[in-house]
Amino acid sequence: MILCIGNILSDQQLREVRTALDSGQFEDGRKTAGWHARLVKNNEQMQVSDDSAKALRASVEKSLTEHPLFQMAVRPAKMTPILFSRYRDGMTYGNHVDDPVMGRGAGRIRTDVSFTLFLDDPETYDGGELMTETSAGEQSYKLPAGSAVVYPSSTLHRVAPVTRGQRRVAIGWIQSTIRDPAQREVLFDLDTARRKLFEREGKTTEFDLLTKSLANLQRFWAEV
Repeated sequence: MILCIGNILSDQQLREVRTALDSGQFEDGRKTAGWHARLVKNNEQMQVSDDSAKALRASVEKSLTEHPLFQMAVRPAKMTPILFSRYRDGMTYGNHVDDPVMGRGAGRIRTDVSFTLFLDDPETYDGGELMTETSAGEQSYKLPAGSAVVYPSSTLHRVAPVTRGQRRVAIGWIQSTIRDPAQREVLFDLDTARRKLFEREGKTTEFDLLTKSLANLQRFWAEV
């Protein structure tokens, strides 16, 4: 399941993030790429040691992980530190699949879900679309600032070359309590249905049965 989630960051948060990125220190993005992805990666990333990056990560992570739709779709257990990437004229990231395991020691996680949170308005730059390969063909994503696309980390994807302006995004990876993407989609659909039922009819017998089924399916499938 690939899902677009809007309004994760407010206009005020976007202004604060952009101001911090404008003054941040960036380095070659290939430093965080695997040996084969390094061959097709051409972007910049905000230095992890940058003090402003630490505050930014905490702010963006809080808004993202507390978003109800993100929680429903991803069901996060662990998450990598957020990275802030920048693409300027001619920069791109060719076809690749994200590493299945990231981090070291106690911080290692299995990457089940990836996300790209757009930080610049799409009309301020040309190119820079996130392209994913699916059974339905190639799909293109270039979302409004403050919106994110969430997709299985097993997806083959790329970033189209930026030909004008700059594309800045926050990216990260999540280990879900539900490893299987098909199972996550079942839970997402069931959770969506029960919430809509509650909005329409309140706490009914049918709502309680859907909630029971949702909880019990998570018991069957969850890895904690």
